[in-house]
Amino acid sequence: MTGFVFLNKDEGMTSFFAASRLRRIFSTKKVGHTGTLDPMATGVLPVAVGGATRFIDFIPDSDKSYRARFLLGKTTDTLDITGQVLTESEVNVKREDIEKIIPDFTGEIFQVPPMYSALKKDGVRLYDLARQGIEVEREKRQITVYSLSLTDYEGENEFEIDVSCSKGTYIRTLIDDMGKRLGCGAVMTKLERTKANGVDIADCLTLEELTALCEKGEEESSLHTVDRLIPYDIIKVTDNQAKRFSNGGELDTERLKIIPQTGLYKVYSREGRFLGLGEITEDKIQLKVKRVYVEL
Repeated sequence: MTGFVFLNKDEGMTSFFAASRLRRIFSTKKVGHTGTLDPMATGVLPVAVGGATRFIDFIPDSDKSYRARFLLGKTTDTLDITGQVLTESEVNVKREDIEKIIPDFTGEIFQVPPMYSALKKDGVRLYDLARQGIEVEREKRQITVYSLSLTDYEGENEFEIDVSCSKGTYIRTLIDDMGKRLGCGAVMTKLERTKANGVDIADCLTLEELTALCEKGEEESSLHTVDRLIPYDIIKVTDNQAKRFSNGGELDTERLKIIPQTGLYKVYSREGRFLGLGEITEDKIQLKVKRVYVEL
């Protein structure tokens, strides 16, 4: 079986553990997740199965959307509720105070990545340094928050926001920065990724739902085609060209009936069968094979 499973990851498990569960469900060793979600986070996690694993590296890191809850009056070393408490403060903040600062955290802004993150400093993961009590200087990075809205009041000093943002955005950091602006501190208490790689949470299945399909012998119905997550332009080829491409052969761009532009392309047969990924390099003479689609 080959394709992508759109998983709604449960809280409390790593992305690696979720992928391991899918290995058992689909009875295959060929499983890999696209990107990661922190253990406390839930939501959209596309997972490649079978031959789809060969295309993970060609799926660009995309814009994402989240729903998050945060608690005012507290900060932690991890910037979320699982960390060690650093400060606790009295809160005198109303809903309108939060709404007033939202425009300042929308658009192109700068963030300092948190120490508890998978980024590397001199080859070492930041979270490994943080666990040793070591804090290093991190450069600010520009990110884009396309939309930020306050959606609900969750209890005493706890609120919920919806965020649509560019890749590389840390919602924990966004909430921490908002807490600093409000003067009382804030910590993330829950995080759900609602959209990633063009996949909406409504299209995702939980591990329980996938297990139920497996028990009925219907797990294959959960698979989405490999080319769905690959956003590149399409090139259709003739039968002879399809055979050559599938055997790893380059194709002359003059015979493809296209205006060649450098970059990656999804290659299809005349009947619309996905053959794999090709690349036109700077000389624009040939479409070279980057990855051939093979069912596993």
